[in-house]
Amino acid sequence: MEIRVLRYFLAVAREQSISGAAQALHLSQPTLSRQLMDMEQKFGKQLFIRGNKRITLTEDGMLFRRRAEEIIDLVDKTEAEITATDDSISGDIYIGAGETEVMRHLAKIAKDIQNDYPDIHYHIFSGNAEIVMERLDKGLIDFGLLLDANDASKYNYVELPSTDIFGILMKKDSPFADREAISFNDLKKMPLIVSAQPHYHAPEKQVKKILDSLNIVATYNLIYNASLLVEEGLGYALCLDRLIKITDESPLCFVPLESQYEIKPYVAWKKNQVFSKASDLFLKRLCEAFGNNQKA
Repeated sequence: MEIRVLRYFLAVAREQSISGAAQALHLSQPTLSRQLMDMEQKFGKQLFIRGNKRITLTEDGMLFRRRAEEIIDLVDKTEAEITATDDSISGDIYIGAGETEVMRHLAKIAKDIQNDYPDIHYHIFSGNAEIVMERLDKGLIDFGLLLDANDASKYNYVELPSTDIFGILMKKDSPFADREAISFNDLKKMPLIVSAQPHYHAPEKQVKKILDSLNIVATYNLIYNASLLVEEGLGYALCLDRLIKITDESPLCFVPLESQYEIKPYVAWKKNQVFSKASDLFLKRLCEAFGNNQKA
């Protein structure tokens, strides 16, 4: 399968139109249509549903789109690394991360590097641990910011000094807002909004004990969206601290769980990873800042 044809497929999937994709690719419509038909015949699968006004993807087409995007991302990343000039350090650094205030440590390193090497550019991919590790394993990102020791154990990694604390994001007029900490018995009384990522549900052993008694009204992937549900009174969000900026004017507040359950963050990378000059520089700066905590 030629990379060129993958780009054709992605253009049609994006434009949902042969004519729109042909125009964007500077191809004739018959040429593009023939390429797509040849692709479907090669796989023996229908990838597109051709309607009167637009083209949509079949289930096989959606799977192929995901894989094609991964292949193109990796090709583009590799080309950028290979064509980087030898006389100066430039290029792209790819970082995957979950939502955490700890990302600020990496932001500071990136800013320090930018002062010395302004031609280095950063690409941040946000997602849960499963997605970040998948992209790390496939070489689509250079570094992954993970929040669980088990997730980081199969990689080389640096442990960061900060910690995240579990607690409840709630409205300031909530009857629980004046508590110093939230107990597990309190959780049973709350309509809860929890992360779709399992280990974000709070300390797993404790939560599993009372899971059947919890009233989970919604799940979330990004905490900002969950905070809007909290503001509108849908429930209480179980999350990590410092993800939502809380000021005197904010309608929300954060109360930690009673036992101060903490999460240790890690910056991980594949073992035996061959880095570009830009990524290698980032790793060196990372280890200079936190190298005492490096694990192989």
